[in-house]
Amino acid sequence: MQQFARTANLDIAYLESGPPDGPAVILLHGWPSDVHDWDEVAPPLAAAGYRVLVPWLRGFGPTRFLSAQTLRSGQQAALGADLRDFMDALGIDSALLAGYDWGGRAACVVAALWPARVRGLVTITGYNIQNIARSGEPADAAQEQRYWYQWYFHTERGRAGLAQNRRDLARLLWCLWSPNWRFDEATFAASAASFDNPDFVDVTIQSYRHRYGKAPGDPAYEGFERSLAAQPAIAVPTIVLHGLCDGVQPASQSADAARHFSGRYERKLIPEAGHFLSREAPLEVVQAIRALAER
Repeated sequence: MQQFARTANLDIAYLESGPPDGPAVILLHGWPSDVHDWDEVAPPLAAAGYRVLVPWLRGFGPTRFLSAQTLRSGQQAALGADLRDFMDALGIDSALLAGYDWGGRAACVVAALWPARVRGLVTITGYNIQNIARSGEPADAAQEQRYWYQWYFHTERGRAGLAQNRRDLARLLWCLWSPNWRFDEATFAASAASFDNPDFVDVTIQSYRHRYGKAPGDPAYEGFERSLAAQPAIAVPTIVLHGLCDGVQPASQSADAARHFSGRYERKLIPEAGHFLSREAPLEVVQAIRALAER
């Protein structure tokens, strides 16, 4: 059932299932996608007695900014602060967090900066906190090619292209990033509706520019960004999942992720799965969440 949690900056729309007094599990979607990432993960968790919460991130779906004056930032500190504020609004002292891409970044930020709020972390593709200080260093040629859309968004042509062709761009990226996933048009359309959020373009563009030092961040999050610049270790119990066929973040990128985690740590590679792992291998995600929750 769709509900709203009001924070200082946002009305955060979310889905909730399972018993309200069950252990809290928060599932966090990526870009360009939405809460439907977890359609096959949330029901078995709810049936097992967990309180499952699936929010739309800022700039997606029914989530809305409260003030026209708030910077439409997609920077990592904003995503992490939103998640912490969401938990505060619902009176959740601690939760198990699972996410990938933008949602995985929010989960990693909270786990790093406010570890007492996190009972366990399932992070898809590894340590998702950006190293902005080193963002000007080139990657290998193949990875630079995979990030073509990010360079596109650094231009005004890219902003206009995203505004005009957001569905075509998203559909193309779904195909490139999860080459073995045969999604149908109804599946895509269900999530694509979330890209009609009035702040989707501004939040997206700011995110992809800020991470490379090409756009200023929101001053409200400057202190958090300074903390994240140190690439803080995550001490909470963690399972990293990585699809072996991820078309934007190859599994090699998480091969040395263990150095960023100082607590209990495990890494699992999922054959045939790509970037949208919670859709392609939901059972493996459910098993990882339950393994952490039940230890």
